[in-house]
Amino acid sequence: MNPGSDPKWIVGTEQLQAALDLLASRGYQVLGPTVRDGAIVYDSISSLEELPRGWTDRQEAGTYRLEKRRDGAYFGYAVGPQSWKRFLHPPLERLWQMRRDGDNLSIEQSPIATKFAFLGVRACELHALSIQDKVYLGGPYRDTSYQRRREDNFIVAVNCGEPGGTCFCVSMGTGPRADRGFDLALTELSGEPHQFLLQAGSAAGSEVLSQLSCRPATAAEIEAADAIVANTADRMGRTLDTNGIRELLQSNLEHPRWDEVAQRCLSCTNCTMVCPTCFCTTVEDHTDLSNQVAIRERKWDSCFTLDFSYLHGGSVRKQTRSRYRQWLTHKLANWIDQFGTSGCVGCGRCITWCPVGIDITAEVAAIRATPATSQESGHGGA
Repeated sequence: MNPGSDPKWIVGTEQLQAALDLLASRGYQVLGPTVRDGAIVYDSISSLEELPRGWTDRQEAGTYRLEKRRDGAYFGYAVGPQSWKRFLHPPLERLWQMRRDGDNLSIEQSPIATKFAFLGVRACELHALSIQDKVYLGGPYRDTSYQRRREDNFIVAVNCGEPGGTCFCVSMGTGPRADRGFDLALTELSGEPHQFLLQAGSAAGSEVLSQLSCRPATAAEIEAADAIVANTADRMGRTLDTNGIRELLQSNLEHPRWDEVAQRCLSCTNCTMVCPTCFCTTVEDHTDLSNQVAIRERKWDSCFTLDFSYLHGGSVRKQTRSRYRQWLTHKLANWIDQFGTSGCVGCGRCITWCPVGIDITAEVAAIRATPATSQESGHGGA
């Protein structure tokens, strides 16, 4: 068969497993969703049996739990606590190691030899990867570590059939349908036998598709797949009015809502740790006891920590109020000035995994409902 003759194809579980086997045989580390410790997380997989078949997630502000589904869907959930960022921009990364041998010094850079194949990437996560590309690769100075991990990725996207209670990707224009940035995209169809509607989004995807035993999708199957995605869009758990949001937030830096949210916020950094686009880091140097080896590491940090905004003499954001304001206004407003896009993709993770259930959509709505009548300048770090 010739994949280029028709953009939509039907495959079964055997063909999807064959695709995983093919990618593994070509040196890819296949990463996909699996159930572990009461959550759906991303890890190395080799078989469809490792996917969270028959499981779904129930998410609300500060709440996440897994429940059994009535069917055997492989991708019948929204998103879990992890994002694909952790593989391309690891939480802890050794940048280099210096070793002293007498009068000689040698510097070793950490090797990155793994090619990643991501299975089950949602539309919002594709947009998050695109945003990270702008941050790390779009400027005059590229993050070579990120670039080496990002090269040669093979991405199998999944069009969402089950929204989460905290999802608002429709509001952000990032889902639930994958529209770009993938090699293959699948929609899981209901019924038996288990089937997926599959389409290629790149030359690499078409080449893999050409190796599978599949048939062209019928008009009825294409219509059924479209209906699944449309139904997901209609059942979003949250909405966010983005009309004029940049100007709204930048003109309400002294809104009393910041004080109200600060009374609840724990500055625990959960929202930034689960966010698929946050990129704050810190760098630490270590030496061994013999003083022969020095190591430089980079690890995730957060604008919610006091040390992150530390300048000579102390932190410039001493209050929780200013740290939450910094995060939200940067994510939804100032990010647009920096990178030409919002820093939020509407995945809802920051709402779900906030231990006190602070809801970013509710906070913006509250500011929009009662904008401050007067503004004072010079309090951005108060």
